[in-house]
Amino acid sequence: MAPRPRTLVHPGRFNPVRIQSMHSGAARHIRLALKPGLSLFDALVRPLSEEGVHSASTTILGGAFAELFYCVAPPDPSGLAVVAYGKPINAGEAYMIFGNATLGARIDGGPLVHCHAVVRTRGGAVKGGHILPDRCIVGPEPISVLVTTLDAFELRQALDPETNIPLLQPHEGPRHD
Repeated sequence: MAPRPRTLVHPGRFNPVRIQSMHSGAARHIRLALKPGLSLFDALVRPLSEEGVHSASTTILGGAFAELFYCVAPPDPSGLAVVAYGKPINAGEAYMIFGNATLGARIDGGPLVHCHAVVRTRGGAVKGGHILPDRCIVGPEPISVLVTTLDAFELRQALDPETNIPLLQPHEGPRHD
């Protein structure tokens, strides 16, 4: 018999609606090539902003990074949340096998890119976790990304009272401050 999985209890008040969602009747689909030498953040945010896109879901189809940083989220030793991001891990030159990045707005209104991915390090180890988009530099070749715009609503970072961590949450109508 397998051991019982651990039970995670968030510190805040239970929300019976675990996943917040919204529907959009239409979306644009964009194929984007991330430019070599730019950070993953800039390579996504700049061209999408030029197209008027401030909220989107993206699929990164894989490619080489000159430098890649990621982190994982072990249990939060403070107890303020169930998990907390650990220290950045430098994977150095690495190949992103596959990733998903979400574009939204930070609490202060600026752009936010939240990305999780599976990567292969130069030594061949396969790792995965939360990618640090501002510290990851696209390698020598463009990287293909499929973008689905979220034009009918906007994703905004806000403190989630149940988990006690800031999460991207959908909000009616786009906000362009």
